[in-house]
Amino acid sequence: MLRGLYVGRFQPPHKGHVEVIKRIMKEVDELIIVVGSAQVSHTFENPFTAGERVLMLKESLVSAGVDMSKVYIIPIPDIAMNHVWPRYVTLFTPPFHVVYTGNPLVRRLFEEANFKVKGHEMILREKYSGKYIRRLMLKNDPKWEELVPEPVVKIIKEINGIERLREVASTDEIIA
Repeated sequence: MLRGLYVGRFQPPHKGHVEVIKRIMKEVDELIIVVGSAQVSHTFENPFTAGERVLMLKESLVSAGVDMSKVYIIPIPDIAMNHVWPRYVTLFTPPFHVVYTGNPLVRRLFEEANFKVKGHEMILREKYSGKYIRRLMLKNDPKWEELVPEPVVKIIKEINGIERLREVASTDEIIA
């Protein structure tokens, strides 16, 4: 049984994430998806709660036909010590054999902790980027809806996520 690990913040989950997960699922028997920075929400960089992101991911993967009996979605809070982070992750997850990441820091940390690490191709990174999608949402540009799975659009609308994003991105500071 080969079990992989894939880490992201998923703020919000987008079609690039779903495509990467589908590709990884062709290589492993089971996949652990870590929803990182689980303790953070209600900021521009992290507008959605861990629970909202778990729900968005689950519904998106179901919609994409992913066999959820082979997927674990686990939210994990950050810690302030990068070097011990891989060991910290293992306290929250089932055992895994390979880590999939496109993030250079995650790669380095897991390699230094003696885990097998495989890169994955970023899918149209200039388009499928959480930061880009959040900026489109702030500008009230409906193109954001084309970049995320339909269940994500539905959930963001249900939780008034665009209004939340606008409020948390605003400031009360006077700009001179």
